[in-house]
Amino acid sequence: MSPPVELPRWIDLIVLPAFNLALALLASGIVMLIVGHDPLQVVGLLVKGAFGSRLAVSYVLYYATTFVFTGLAVAVAYHAGLFNIGGEGQAVLGGIGTALVALALGDDLPAYIVLPAMMLVAVACGVLWAALPAALQAYRGSHVVITTIMFNFIGYALLSWLLVNVLRPPGTMTVESRSFGIGARLPGAHEALALVGIDWPRSPLNLSLLLAALAVVGVYWLLWRTRTGYAIRAVGHSPEAARYAGIDPPAQTMVAMAVAGGLAGLVGINEVAGVHGRLLLDYVAGAGFAGIAVALIGRSHPVGIVLASLLFGALYQGGAELAFEIPGFSREMVFTLQGLIVLFSGAMAQVAAPMFGRAWRSWQHRGGADAARERAHG
Repeated sequence: MSPPVELPRWIDLIVLPAFNLALALLASGIVMLIVGHDPLQVVGLLVKGAFGSRLAVSYVLYYATTFVFTGLAVAVAYHAGLFNIGGEGQAVLGGIGTALVALALGDDLPAYIVLPAMMLVAVACGVLWAALPAALQAYRGSHVVITTIMFNFIGYALLSWLLVNVLRPPGTMTVESRSFGIGARLPGAHEALALVGIDWPRSPLNLSLLLAALAVVGVYWLLWRTRTGYAIRAVGHSPEAARYAGIDPPAQTMVAMAVAGGLAGLVGINEVAGVHGRLLLDYVAGAGFAGIAVALIGRSHPVGIVLASLLFGALYQGGAELAFEIPGFSREMVFTLQGLIVLFSGAMAQVAAPMFGRAWRSWQHRGGADAARERAHG
């Protein structure tokens, strides 16, 4: 395997992802032509569907909120040298914890007590579901990729059992819990903005957007401004060198996966408490796996993850509009666009890196030669 190409940070974080995204859009345009659609019309309607109204923007931000949580969950583990594929199951457990607190307390206690309790339990459940595979990796050598993906299935099985046998109201056939009490409902963005005199359309966007913003800041602070974050990144770069420096790699594995699981667990707050107001069977809907693509495109950096989450939110919302506006444009075509973006910006992210590396070295060499000539003539 060839070593990674060393690039200036501004090229690695800005120029290279922008180039990969442009390639993905070009490939998407070619696919649109092949299937008989006008690429410019598709892009125009996609942008209009995602940003053409306040309601559309609200949906983009709602999707992006979930992707921020799951993307950060993948990124934190990645910095410790781990590939967390268990965001889906960790989000499921976060939703279960959210619902159990809501059903137990939401009818009798006020929101300022119930909502913080729901958030704490959602995080705790996510931490638990990530800590178990982390311990197997750290102390028994079981690969975290295998264990986290298996825990996704176990999490969904637990959710199904709870909804069918425990939480489903008597006399109903729908596989869902009863609706939460008023104390367990996270206010929507339109309700919060109405308090300050701003008229905003009703949408699934809710105050968990603020939680996502805090999570972004918190992850950046943790990874790059604390000793714990330094230890996590040191283990990710070289476990043996970190051990030689006095850092315990198994302990940092546990810490990184616990933080990742807690972040993924917050998906339950957005979806269960903020949107549905009850526990459903498939409220995660693949967001944990989408978080892998978000983290790859965002280069596992919190700012990049925010931008990638907005991109995926726009694809989800704009793609839904395309299905209505263009006859014959199916949801599968939207998945194709998403897949091409993941392919070029994620899986093939480093393919163009050698080209940029050569261009950067050539520019540096030319600049050095020019400086030498100036000194010679000076």
